[in-house]
Amino acid sequence: MLSQNVIEAIGHTPLVRLTLGADRDVRVYAKLEMNNLFAMKDRVAKQIITEARATGELAEGAPIVESSSGTMALGVALVGTALGHPVHIVTDPRIDRTTLAKLEALGCAVHVVPAMDAHGWQGARLTRLREIMDRNPGAFWPRQYENPQNPAAYRYLAQELLADLDTVDVLVGAVGSGGSLCGTSRVLRESLPELYVAGVDCVGSVLFGQPDRPKRLQSGLGNSLHPKNLDHSLIDEVHWLNDHEAFAATRELAREEKLFAGNTSGSVYRVLGAMAARATPGTTVVGIFPDRGDRYADTVHSDAHWTEKDLRRLPVATVPRQVLDGTEVRSWSFRRNRADAPRPAFVFVESNTTGTGMLALRIAADAGYEPVLVTGDSTRYAGLAGSGATVVDCDTNDTDALVRAVTKAFEPGCVAGVSTTSEFYLVAAAALATAVGLPAERAEAIAGCRDKGRLRAVLRRAGIGQPRFEVVEDAESAAAAADRLGTPCVVKPVDDSGSTRVRRCDSAQQAAELAAEITARTTNGRGQAMAGRALVEQYLDAPEYSVEMFGVDGVHRLIGITEKTVTGAPHFVESRHLVPADLPAEAAREMTATVSAALAATGLGRGPSHTEVKHTATGSAVVEINPRLAGGLIPELYRLATGVDLLAAQVAYAGGTEPLLPDGFARHAGIQFLLPAEQGVLERVAGLEEARALPGVERVTVTATPGARIAPPTDAYGRIGHIVAVGDSRAAVVEALDRAAALIRIELRER
Repeated sequence: MLSQNVIEAIGHTPLVRLTLGADRDVRVYAKLEMNNLFAMKDRVAKQIITEARATGELAEGAPIVESSSGTMALGVALVGTALGHPVHIVTDPRIDRTTLAKLEALGCAVHVVPAMDAHGWQGARLTRLREIMDRNPGAFWPRQYENPQNPAAYRYLAQELLADLDTVDVLVGAVGSGGSLCGTSRVLRESLPELYVAGVDCVGSVLFGQPDRPKRLQSGLGNSLHPKNLDHSLIDEVHWLNDHEAFAATRELAREEKLFAGNTSGSVYRVLGAMAARATPGTTVVGIFPDRGDRYADTVHSDAHWTEKDLRRLPVATVPRQVLDGTEVRSWSFRRNRADAPRPAFVFVESNTTGTGMLALRIAADAGYEPVLVTGDSTRYAGLAGSGATVVDCDTNDTDALVRAVTKAFEPGCVAGVSTTSEFYLVAAAALATAVGLPAERAEAIAGCRDKGRLRAVLRRAGIGQPRFEVVEDAESAAAAADRLGTPCVVKPVDDSGSTRVRRCDSAQQAAELAAEITARTTNGRGQAMAGRALVEQYLDAPEYSVEMFGVDGVHRLIGITEKTVTGAPHFVESRHLVPADLPAEAAREMTATVSAALAATGLGRGPSHTEVKHTATGSAVVEINPRLAGGLIPELYRLATGVDLLAAQVAYAGGTEPLLPDGFARHAGIQFLLPAEQGVLERVAGLEEARALPGVERVTVTATPGARIAPPTDAYGRIGHIVAVGDSRAAVVEALDRAAALIRIELRER
């Protein structure tokens, strides 16, 4: 195309179809604004400066002063100097040497501010700019962030797209000043009202409600200030990428599409891929690619720069995570801005049956998610119908089927969180989270805790205090193990739940009989295959506690220590819990250190954990590690004692939000379980109202219904109710529980 001068040559950039989406008949195009003489902002500089000259705001030969570290500086330098104006560019030390060389070659005066101020680099640059303006009366400041001629310049880009394409369904563009994406989309919507617009920002930019992180490495997008040219109402969806993700995408753009570009184009390329994956066949998606890669040769495209900045320490998401408004993001995430947009889905893989699972669904809904229960049998959950949750039916014991069902039900990236309230499905939930691109605990680490035999071996290698043990596969081996370890001993399945089939055995014969019963079972209550192995271990006659912790990105934080009371031999049914535990400070520190070391040995690093410990004369001995919240209503005790809901923290963390965790105890709390002393048919439980009226009693709940057959419990499932009490001291809680329990009578119809 023939141009009479360099200013006339601005615009008319190529539109190139990419390979993205071709396999699904989704047409993805790159508008190569990088092919302007310097970059995309050539258009803006041309529009602003020529308009200012036409209106008289910019006098012939008057200075032009602009704040920029990138392509706007080059555009102003190009147009301003070509029209005979002295040009002053205010920038900061982040400016690349290629851009600096170009500015100086064009004859600009470049002013580099030495340090950030309270508003970051942008604030420091604006302060210097005003000083220069004061020294140069009549100087013109283009004000790219608020000048309406900035977005107006992109009318021509929109017209070029309409001339080249029959339609545009989705437009993707980076956001810095807001000019290019808002200006282009505003014009396109005049003829394409259904256009869907996705903005691309960077982690650490304030443009869409994130906290400012001035040390972010990306340039050309993001901001520490709120530009007036950014019209949020025009943007349907916003994506954030961190420095690692943006730089990696830029390199992939060169390898895969042969376009050597800067990080702004790379970020747009990454989001184009996500939009193409969600699009239906026949959709046309266009991305605006602002900058070439020459000025990024020493940064984005330099391995040495990656090493210097330790970029690989940052997480990399393979797909974006849809987040709620207000969620602080650290890796590729997106938020939908339309009021009628679907909520991000929060998927629970099955649930426990004690009611906590239905509560978790409500917590997710209250947080703003679409709560989803994936289950193989929805009839087992009382209250599910009234929860408002979406139910996805599939075989949850088949990981492949689980992943297929969820990925079919939800678009890529639209599952914001995956969790479970059932310990039987911890491994499946972790595998699903990984499959949909979410951060997750390693399934292998969870499986290593769920298999108590494997856990024992891990703790032994790490030198963690625990009972002596042997893993057996038949009755004969169990008897021999009991003889070697000594009786009484404890025999339990390596992979069942809680206290199920956990008993004290006072002889080798008893150990053999229980081991035979355990190894004969092929499936558990959820239809999952069992290992067919039993754990024979030393019986520790010592007080029992559980240590509740919460891992956030590999760092475990102590929530508290729970004091536990269990029934006598042969069964170990927890009958009372008290929080916080009454332990000497040194003993509590030693127990916490032991559990922290044990968690590190297992490789667990994310979310709640519940570790059962015996406090022996020689120190803490780990009995079990459960990579989940405690059962037995212990989280409810912590809510009452600290004011913090641990189940809500679990949901928040799985959804990518910083969890609110307790910081000390305001009160004491406890629970006393109702345990039948005899076998029979329940007639009624008397004394409930009298117990509820006692000072300190928070609630009294009966879970068994009249007519139910009950018996002295052999595991946690045999408990028929509970009393919860709160108080200002442990003694007050104990007194309330004792008095309430004394008033309650379990009456049977027959013996």
